[in-house]
Amino acid sequence: MQYNRIKNLNMNGMPKICIPVTGATENEILDEFNELNNASMDLVELRADYFEFVQDQSKVIELLKKIRKVYDKPLLFTLRTKKEGGVSYIDADYYFKLNDSVIESKLVELIDIEFFSQAEKVENTVNLARKNNVVTILSSHDFLKTPPEEEIILRVSKMMDCGDIAKIAVIANSEEDVLTLLSAALKLKKEKKGPFIAISMGPLGIISRISCELFGSCMTYASHKAQSAPGQIDVTLVKELIKIMHI
Repeated sequence: MQYNRIKNLNMNGMPKICIPVTGATENEILDEFNELNNASMDLVELRADYFEFVQDQSKVIELLKKIRKVYDKPLLFTLRTKKEGGVSYIDADYYFKLNDSVIESKLVELIDIEFFSQAEKVENTVNLARKNNVVTILSSHDFLKTPPEEEIILRVSKMMDCGDIAKIAVIANSEEDVLTLLSAALKLKKEKKGPFIAISMGPLGIISRISCELFGSCMTYASHKAQSAPGQIDVTLVKELIKIMHI
């Protein structure tokens, strides 16, 4: 799929900044989207697993329709499962059912799909997204450890082969973990196989969120009201630091 431009956003140049919205109620979510129209970010991620009615497919779609009335920049839909850092228990069948419904609604420009779940269903959802011109971010998260460099590269390469953008986020328990993630990212950058996002989570890994251009990541996540993952920093500061490090 062509992802150089997503809606009115040029994906080339400096890494793009994405702000996750983690409100629980419809009012909280809509209020934040209203505020974000003037914020220093490029796109917004709706973390649907935080939504109090996430288990009701029709209410999720209605929420997206209301978001579209107050927000017109690119929108990333993410339904994060507990095993990958989400806050709600999501049944595997419902996970794909809701994501497919969101894709077919054409209310979002991007969708995050957890890659290492059910391979056949992941492939079907990716194909559905392509038919509906929705960009896929295939993701993998590890909140316990940073895998060896070779495994990080293998995971990202597999995701690149299937989707549009690959995302890997792993927790940093030591300085060496941060270097492992950044070394893997640099090798992926030099391979020029496709766009990816590589994040070292936690306080030690903050450098990965602001040096993303140097090590090849096409996007980073920053906080507005609340963090959705450990180590996220305020969007205004992220934007300034990315500008300083622009090469």
